[in-house]
Amino acid sequence: MIKIKRGAGFLPAGVILLASCKPPMHMTPIPAADPQVRQTGSSAAAPVMIDLGNVAPAPGSQVMIGVGDIASCTQKLGLATAMVVDSVIKSDSVSNLPTSVFTLGDNVYSSGTEAQFKDCFTPAWGNPKLRLMSNIHPTPGNHDYGTGQAAPYYKYFGKAAGVDGTGNYSYDVGKWHVIALNSETVSGSEFSDADRGAQMKWLEKDLKDHDAACTIAYWHNPRYSSGWHGNDTRFTPIWQTLYDHGVDLVLNGHDHDYERFRPMTPAGVLDTAKGITEIVAGTGGEELRGFNQLQPNSAYQIEGRAGVLKLTLGEDGWRSEFIEAGGRVWDRSSGKCH
Repeated sequence: MIKIKRGAGFLPAGVILLASCKPPMHMTPIPAADPQVRQTGSSAAAPVMIDLGNVAPAPGSQVMIGVGDIASCTQKLGLATAMVVDSVIKSDSVSNLPTSVFTLGDNVYSSGTEAQFKDCFTPAWGNPKLRLMSNIHPTPGNHDYGTGQAAPYYKYFGKAAGVDGTGNYSYDVGKWHVIALNSETVSGSEFSDADRGAQMKWLEKDLKDHDAACTIAYWHNPRYSSGWHGNDTRFTPIWQTLYDHGVDLVLNGHDHDYERFRPMTPAGVLDTAKGITEIVAGTGGEELRGFNQLQPNSAYQIEGRAGVLKLTLGEDGWRSEFIEAGGRVWDRSSGKCH
């Protein structure tokens, strides 16, 4: 079989050709039982106010909310998703519910320049009138690395993007441990085997140091996806390490759709006891895309709808939901810590 070099590894030519054919997008129909949330002020000029009503979090819960593939000067949906996040933060603050913001890479399009961060990201997720930047935890994507080893990305987010310039860092949300990785270290041709080895060594140490905690890991490129880019086996070693240490959730962007997978092993086998649940949320505001043939264990798919992923983290489990720009809630799901 012919193989084509792509970044850090080799992929079969057939996979490259399939990924290069953008699938048609068919907007996912509204569910028959539409769980529309109440909202006010939902015009493009003002933040939405989302009231999740009957979904009361357990005492001690904390919230993480975010998405990937966000801001562009040619698209206005980045502002719409920013207003959803801002509304959730405002609602949570009234309830004294701590809320952290995360990004899943490709924060700005198309080349991650300083001007694009200023002119495209700042009016949306970086808007000083909103509350997103006060507690944001970003991770880079391939478009962020379009300029100078992502120098504008690291300059824009500062210490929030990690303190050592690798893009890897971790933090705690309540009793949960959260790991942010730099997927370009794996997929980008500008990184060496030594860089990849250093990231794996850092990851293994971080997991060992927080072995007792419920754990989330996130980065840009998904290992599993039914979207345009599809599966990426280069991330199998990371998945194996996460699986071996009992990680609960993996979050990714890159494909401009929403997809939740059932808990799986690194080989993609259903594993309800120890498997990792992966959620792809690349619906932050850039051009939305459709799906190719669904991968095994794909549990829920949404295409053609911008929105964000909200996680409510309790002491021994998690709850997730996709909140569409405008307020509609999709795919409420949950799981227990390993």
